[in-house]
Amino acid sequence: MSLFDWFADRRKGQFVGKVIQETDEGDGLWGKCPECGQVVYRKDLLENANVCNNCGHHNRIDSQERINIIADPQTFQPINKDLSPIDPLGFKDRRAYADRLRESQTSTGMKDGVRTGLCKVENIPIALAVMDFRFMGGSMGSVVGEKITRLIEKATADKLPLLIVCASGGARMQEGMLSLMQMAKISGALERHREKELLYMPLLTHPTTGGVTASFAMLGDLILAEPKALIGFAGRRVIEQTLREKLPDNFQTAEYLQEHGFVDTIVPRTQLRKTLSKILKLHGNNPIY
Repeated sequence: MSLFDWFADRRKGQFVGKVIQETDEGDGLWGKCPECGQVVYRKDLLENANVCNNCGHHNRIDSQERINIIADPQTFQPINKDLSPIDPLGFKDRRAYADRLRESQTSTGMKDGVRTGLCKVENIPIALAVMDFRFMGGSMGSVVGEKITRLIEKATADKLPLLIVCASGGARMQEGMLSLMQMAKISGALERHREKELLYMPLLTHPTTGGVTASFAMLGDLILAEPKALIGFAGRRVIEQTLREKLPDNFQTAEYLQEHGFVDTIVPRTQLRKTLSKILKLHGNNPIY
């Protein structure tokens, strides 16, 4: 390529485009915001809780990153971490369910799609469950339901407030009725937690759908959500075909649900820990140790 051609390409914007592509696929130091297209330094993005400084887009994060954002450093104590799923129905579609489980366990380092434990938020003890969308779309199988139920029972016994971070495609079809029964089991445990006048807050992140939305995600005393999170039960296309009408562009977003009374407040990820601390203190949960 001649020097003239190089400048010509640069004037057309082709040279800049090539640089961006190289940084996206190169050493991993730089990335591009999927919402606004801004090129960002990944270290800055991580320090800002994976939220774009330019447009406020909340990138998807895994359960461990979420715990690091919510809990005080070195305070998270996992419980029931060795519970592992089985294949009770011998289910097979394009692939065997057992193979899908092994693949997800290998890629995520988790036994199933949720981490549960006790921690502190600005020195206030809480019970915390964080779903992980990387594990089969955060689907709720019998182990996910059992771990969340045991955490709720622990919170009830120890008189602790409870936070469940939801990120799920819904009930896990590979376990059939066993996965659907988790909705009732978790809801029953939450009712016993409520009877003790203890605080329960779900945090709805992108996405929260299906049986999770139809059960514990909507049973909170205060329902929190991240900006622009997809929240719903059935998919948009299914609803439009059923109703035979066009839905609003922002349908099933956190902002739409807040406007219609299903979400109490939308909390940016960078403000989450401070917001949780204020709510816990207002509810009467002061540091006890």
